[in-house]
Amino acid sequence: MSDARFVSTVPWIELRLWRQFVVVAEELHFGRAAIRLHMTQPPLTQAIARLEGVLGLRLFDRTKRSVQMTAAGAALLSQARDLLARAQALPAYGRASANGEVGRLRLAFVSTVGFDLLPRWVRTFRDQYPRVDLELIEATGDVQLQAFERGEIDAGFMLHSPGFAPPGLAVQRIADEKLVLAMPAQGELARKKDLGLKDVLGQPLVIFPRRIVPSLYDAIFAMYHAAGKSPHVAQEAMQMQTIVNLVSAELGVAWVPESVQQFKRPGVVYRSMREGKARTTKAGKGRLPVPVCETSLVWPAARANPVLERFVTFIAHANSAQ
Repeated sequence: MSDARFVSTVPWIELRLWRQFVVVAEELHFGRAAIRLHMTQPPLTQAIARLEGVLGLRLFDRTKRSVQMTAAGAALLSQARDLLARAQALPAYGRASANGEVGRLRLAFVSTVGFDLLPRWVRTFRDQYPRVDLELIEATGDVQLQAFERGEIDAGFMLHSPGFAPPGLAVQRIADEKLVLAMPAQGELARKKDLGLKDVLGQPLVIFPRRIVPSLYDAIFAMYHAAGKSPHVAQEAMQMQTIVNLVSAELGVAWVPESVQQFKRPGVVYRSMREGKARTTKAGKGRLPVPVCETSLVWPAARANPVLERFVTFIAHANSAQ
């Protein structure tokens, strides 16, 4: 028998009857139970008889001198207490849900946020809102955009060039980071003390596919083109950890956010690069800055979600406090 068919055959029992049952079970005396319930004894006796009739079983064995619970009544007592406790908690639960203190948040994030910021924020958020089920999903930017379209995530931490957050989403800026160069530790570049952009732009490049972070990919390529170079892409990889691992295998160099330096991979060194000189169409040369990447929290502004609103506020305060 399906659940739907079973439920349709069970009469609705008011909470008032279950409350009366519990009090009689606790007192094992209809007179004392009636006093606790602020009613007279005859209506209470009738109510228990009505409950027994609905259930089709006896809950109490009654004599003129004593009231004892039946085995069925004893089995139902804990369930009835639990039912009443949950019913009493419903208003507070509803208010907490409306305030974003209860519920679920599906949060996607790029790997760079997971090195430092995300673990600290998740720990603090869970401490403050223990009844929020926070589901973490590591995903690149393109995968996050697809998940937003399907309604599979509520918010995400994304990486992009400053000011190039995906359109159609609400944005809260988290941080700007300069890109640093990851290079093989045993290579000639790592031993060079006075290392400049002119020394590295001709090296094989390990980089993420353009679809992952189009704005940052284009900014890196624009730096090469401004210097009169064409990037030689030796290998593409999705995750920053994989990119660094490929650098350790001496497949090339990679431009990665500063936070990636916390990923201590043997065989890799990181170097901050000063700006170089760009080629111009006129006499002289212009500045050639190293690109900067921005991390943002993004979410669909049109979706009303109290838990999401609570999380956005939390991240704003946490980010300003660090």
